[in-house]
Amino acid sequence: MSPALAGATRTPSAEARPDSAIATTSEQAGDGTDFCRDPRMLAPPQTERVDLGAGAFLLRSPEALQPYARCVGEWLEHWAQATPDALAFAEPRVDNRADGTAAGPWQGLSWRALRQRTGSVAQALLDLRLPPGKPIVVLSDNSLDHLVLLLAGMHIGRAVCTVSSAYCRLAGGDFSRIHGILRTLDPALVYASDAAVYGPALLDVEVKAGVAPVAVFSRGAAGHHGALALAQLEETTETPAVMQAFAAITPDTHAKYLLTSGSTGHPKVVINTHRMLCANQQQLAQALRFLDHEKPVLLDWLPWSHTFGGNHNTNLVLRTGGTMYLDDGRPLPGAIDRTIQHLRSVQPTVYFNVPRGYDMLLPALEADLDLARRFLQRLRMVFYAGAGMPVSTWQRLQALAAQVRSEPLWLTTSWGSTETAPAVTFPTWRLAGPGVIGLPLPGVSLKFVPVPGPGGKLEMRVKGDNIFPGYRDNPQATQAAFDDDGYYCIGDAGYLQDDADPLQGVVFNGRVAEDFKLTSGTWVSVGTLRVKLVSALAPWAQDVVITGHDRSEVGLLMFLTEAARQLPAPELTGHIRAGLRALQAEGGGSSQTPTRALLLADAPSAAAGEITDKGYINQRAVIANRTADVEALYAQPLDARVITL
Repeated sequence: MSPALAGATRTPSAEARPDSAIATTSEQAGDGTDFCRDPRMLAPPQTERVDLGAGAFLLRSPEALQPYARCVGEWLEHWAQATPDALAFAEPRVDNRADGTAAGPWQGLSWRALRQRTGSVAQALLDLRLPPGKPIVVLSDNSLDHLVLLLAGMHIGRAVCTVSSAYCRLAGGDFSRIHGILRTLDPALVYASDAAVYGPALLDVEVKAGVAPVAVFSRGAAGHHGALALAQLEETTETPAVMQAFAAITPDTHAKYLLTSGSTGHPKVVINTHRMLCANQQQLAQALRFLDHEKPVLLDWLPWSHTFGGNHNTNLVLRTGGTMYLDDGRPLPGAIDRTIQHLRSVQPTVYFNVPRGYDMLLPALEADLDLARRFLQRLRMVFYAGAGMPVSTWQRLQALAAQVRSEPLWLTTSWGSTETAPAVTFPTWRLAGPGVIGLPLPGVSLKFVPVPGPGGKLEMRVKGDNIFPGYRDNPQATQAAFDDDGYYCIGDAGYLQDDADPLQGVVFNGRVAEDFKLTSGTWVSVGTLRVKLVSALAPWAQDVVITGHDRSEVGLLMFLTEAARQLPAPELTGHIRAGLRALQAEGGGSSQTPTRALLLADAPSAAAGEITDKGYINQRAVIANRTADVEALYAQPLDARVITL
C-alpha cells in the first residue's frame, strides 16, 4: 500500500503515491493455479433450483449468508484502528490554472485521517441541530470533501442523498428538475463543492421552490448568503456525542437515499438502509473471496449519485480497507483523456466501468501497448455493468489482454439495481462472452415468473437482506414494487443459459417495460436487440435507439462515433447497410432485423435525460424528445437521411 499520509491531508505537502508495491497477477497467483478455478480466490458456482409450477421457479445459493456489519461506519472505525496509515482515498491535485483542471500528484487521506475528518464534521452536524428526519443532500461530483460529508452523516444516523451534478449545471439555467428533487427530498442541509458553480441553482430553488436548507460549500461560501464553509465544520472538536449517535444506529436506520435512474421514468427516492449496504458487501465477499486477503486498488470515476459507484464500488473499498483513486475523467470526448492520464500513474487491481467507458478507452490502449500493459498487468478483475456489453467490445478487450499479459483476463459482470444495494447475481467463473449475469449471491432468492411477451419471457424478482424496504414517502409505489410473496419486482427479464444445467448461469433478457409489439403481433426485445446492433455496427455506432412500436418494421436511431463522423457519407452508408445485412443474415426474423436507420447528427443530450451519468442511453427519453426523427424514419416518400435495406 502507499506510504502513510499523516493528519487531515488538505495541505499541499500531502500526496498519494500510486506506484507503491503491489504484486503482479502472476506473483499473486502464487502456485500457478488458475485464478478463476481457485476456490481460495472465487467461490465455485453453486445454486439450488426450486420449481414453483406454471413455469415459475426459484434460484438460490446453498451457501448461507454470514454475519455482516451493523452499519457502514463500522468499516471506517475498524480500518482507522487496524491500518491507520494506509491510503484510503485519493483525488487528483488541482493546480491554479484558469481551467481548474487537476494535474500532478495525487492527494489523499489515510484511514486515520479519514476517520478524524469524519468525526469532526459529524460533530459539527450535531451542533447545527438540524431538523430530525431530513437528509443531507450533495449536489456535486465525487471528491474527498464529498466523501467526508457522506460518511459523517451516516456515522450519526443522518441519511445522505447524492444528486447528479448535471441537474445544477444545465445550459440556460433551467433548474426545474432540481426544484422537484429538492422539494421531494426536503433536505436539512445541502452541500456542493463550489458556490460559483452550484450556488445559482441553490438560490433559484430557495426563491422559486421555497426550499431553504443550510448551505455548505468547500469553496466560495463567503459569497453565498448564509452559507458555511466545509473547512469551518472540519475545525470542530469531536465529543463523545458522535459515538453516542453512532451506537444508536441500527441495521434498519436509513443510510442513504438514491434516486432511481432516469431509464425508469420519473425518479423515485429509494431508501438504502445500513442492513442493505452491509449485507450486500458480505454477499460479494463470499463470492469474491480474494477480497478478504488482497486489498483492492481502484481507479474509479463512476458517480456516487448512482448505486454502481456510490454503493458497489465505494463500499467495497470501505469494507476491505482497500484504496480508491477518484478519477475525474468520464467516458466522453475530451474527458476520457483524464482517465488515460491517470492510468499512467495508477495501476488498479480491480477495475469497474460501463461498456461505453471501455469503448472509449480501447483506441488509446490498442495504440499504446505499454499503457495497455501497465493498465492490465495487475488486474484481478475487469468488470462491466450499467448496460449490456457488445460482443465486439468484449473481443477487443480479450485480444488486447492476450498481447500484454500471460494470464487470461477475467472479464465479468453482475446484475442488480438501486433497490438491491446493488448486486443480486455474480458469475464467479470465466465467461465465454457477454450476456450471462451469473448466479444468485448467498442470501438472495431469485424468482422467475412467466410474463406475456416475446418468446415467453421470465420476469426476475428478488428477496434478501440487500433489498430495500420501500420508496421514501411513497407507499403506493412501494406496494406496487413487491409481489404477494414479498419479492421485489425489478422489471428485468432473464432465463437460464442451459435449462438442464443451472450452473451455466442466468442470461439477462432486457427490461420488460422497454419491449413492444410490431403491428404483426411480434414482440421486439429491445435490450437484446440493442446489444446485437451496437456490435453489428461497430465501430460506427456509439449507441442505438430501437423504434417500431405499433409499426410494421423495426427501425433505429443511431448516434455516431467520432470515427463515423470522419467518413464521407456514401462510405458510412455502405458500412451501415453491410452491418444491418449481416444481422439480417443471422435469421432472427422481423423482430431482430431493423430495416431502416436514421443517423443522428448530434450527441445524446444529458440535459434532456437522453444519456445518464454512467453513459448509457435512455431509450424512452430519446424517442420522446425526437418524435420528428422517428416520424422521418418511417415517412413516405422516403426521407433522404434514412438508410434502408
